[in-house]
Amino acid sequence: MLIHREGGFPSGYTPIVERRGPNSDMLMDFGILTLGPGESWAAGAADEKALLLLSGDAAFSWKGGSFRGARRSLLDEEPTVLSLCSGEDARVEAGASGAAIAVTRTDNPRRFAPRLVKPGEGRSEERGKGTMRETSTRIVRTSFDDSDAPESNLVLGEVVDAPGKWSSYPPHHHPQPEIYFYKFAPAQGFGLTRIGDEAHLLRDGDTVLIREGEVHPQVTAPGYAMWYLWVIRHLEGRRYVSPYFVPEHRWVQEPGAEIWAIPSERGREGEKR
Repeated sequence: MLIHREGGFPSGYTPIVERRGPNSDMLMDFGILTLGPGESWAAGAADEKALLLLSGDAAFSWKGGSFRGARRSLLDEEPTVLSLCSGEDARVEAGASGAAIAVTRTDNPRRFAPRLVKPGEGRSEERGKGTMRETSTRIVRTSFDDSDAPESNLVLGEVVDAPGKWSSYPPHHHPQPEIYFYKFAPAQGFGLTRIGDEAHLLRDGDTVLIREGEVHPQVTAPGYAMWYLWVIRHLEGRRYVSPYFVPEHRWVQEPGAEIWAIPSERGREGEKR
């Protein structure tokens, strides 16, 4: 399911997905918080919550801790992420340049210590590298998952796609609900995704909802870089660890996997249709 947003986000918190709305099966609230210079916002003590700095600079404070983060580039800089359990409040105050923050909430009765993931502290890796002529090479940043946040009900990270390349590839699925939120550079860029059996045009500020069993590969247009936030909600008794790859496409992960030769490399075979 695609949720398109025209014209950016106004000041304050803009809800995109709500647990008690028409997309309650996503089990998460998700929205964008926009603060002008010097403005502040309190997250409240209800719910498990994760706050990810998208742009600008902001001071985060919570019981027992504080941190000032800044971000000028989604593509080149890793995120600041604050994860808190239910019962813990946080306050965000924007600096001189203002700030934009992605906010995710979910139900979770478990208590855990506040977790701050600063730039450089999450896991960053190049996936797809060395196969398929680098057509699905991308940067995957994982802020936290089941391996290092077993009390959380969320898994959260980012992907950076270079122009013309695929991600969430090979096609895969999982039973846990997932949210993608997209930004493009330059902002007029676009991409395409397949959610289940439907194709969607992706634009700056769009959100995609992925439900149980829906495959979700995607590609960005030449000339434009695509960044997206991804957040997965663990299910009771079915925590997310890894996806299920569509069997007929798993071969692209094999060492040395290669696409068919392009016509200029096939000689006379390139003339055949």
